[in-house]
Formats: sequence, C-alpha cells, structure tokens
Amino acid sequence: MSDTAYKAIEEYIVSSTEEAEAIVAARADADEFRLNVPDDMTGRFLSGLAATTSHPDSGGAIAITPAAGLVGLYLLNGLPGKTTVTCIDPEAEHQTRAKAAFRDAGFAPSRGRFLTSNPVDVIHRLAPSSYQLVYADVAPMDLPTIISQAFPLLTPGGALVIADALLDGTLADQTRKDRDTEAAREADALVDTLDDALVVRLPLGAGLTMVVRKA
Repeated sequence: MSDTAYKAIEEYIVSSTEEAEAIVAARADADEFRLNVPDDMTGRFLSGLAATTSHPDSGGAIAITPAAGLVGLYLLNGLPGKTTVTCIDPEAEHQTRAKAAFRDAGFAPSRGRFLTSNPVDVIHRLAPSSYQLVYADVAPMDLPTIISQAFPLLTPGGALVIADALLDGTLADQTRKDRDTEAAREADALVDTLDDALVVRLPLGAGLTMVVRKA
C-alpha cells in the first residue's frame, strides 16, 4: 500500500467517526499533562480487542501508562459486564484523574483498580493467567522486563499490546546505537522467543506490537 493510500484511509476513518465526549475530555486532560496517548484509531482497536479477548476466568485488563484515563476508557468500552481495568502508574495525580474520567463516563468505581507504583516493581505480583489484555506504554529500557512479566499474566487468547514499540521504524536503522533503540530492538527480538505466542506488528502510532497467548 502506498503512503498516499494509507493516508487517504486514515483521513476517511478520522472523518467518519466521532469520539465520545468522555474520550475527548480524557484526551484533553492527557494533553494538558503532555502525556503520550493513543490516537482514536488505536483506541478503538483496543476497545475491539478488549471485547473479543473475553475469557470466563478473566480478571479484566491492565493499563500500564500515565494516560490511564484515556486508555482505561477505551478498554472499559470493550470489557464485558463488571470486568475491571487495573491501572498502574507511579504518579498519584494521573491515577486520580483516571478515576475522575471513569466516573464522568458513567462507570462504577468498582470497574477501576489503581496501583500507584512503578510497573516493574508490582506487575510480577499480579495473578498469572488472569488478564485478557495488557496495554503497556513504557520507556524502551523497561520493555524487556515488562514483556517478560506481563505475558504470563494473560489468559489463553489474551493479548499484550505494546505501544510505540517500533520507534517509528528506526529499529531498522543499524547506525542507531543509542540505549533506547537498542532496548527496543532487544524487546522486539524477545517477543519472538515467547512460547505459545502469536506476534503481530501493526502501523499504529509509532509502531504497535501485539503478542497473543495462543489458546
């Protein structure tokens, strides 16, 4: 597909869909804090994925991101019934605003669980084989650890979604030897070594990687 065709498809999708009021407000709030956020196409992909990865033993989804308000809303829009989203971020203010975003969107307080901690310090404490979806937007240096600890948390058929994992494709530029690029390369190689995993790389954001635990 040519760049022109891809751009035309993107423009059509954007022009033919309307963001919900709660999503618009959460996005504006994240922008105020200059947080990295998924665009609406990626967000709707997360909603659909949350709906289709439902598992009878699911503990819901995990959002590892400072922009938990926005990402959490997309996930909650797809999660069934009373299933919860667990938000992990060390900044208490981000978590407080996420709680407000969920409340304003009409979700019960019980639909959100908040861990105000560094993700690499707490994710290994969560129950294995219990979550249908894990969304991770973390620094490249933390990616290998997060991948190793998050994949075992998935239920069969569950998915780990790694935002901006491909760094706009700069992983392929072998002249780049900085720490972030090397860490992202390590993470990109790591997902291909996971047992019972299906790896899908998509041109969303700066390059999204999805790792599905085979049922």
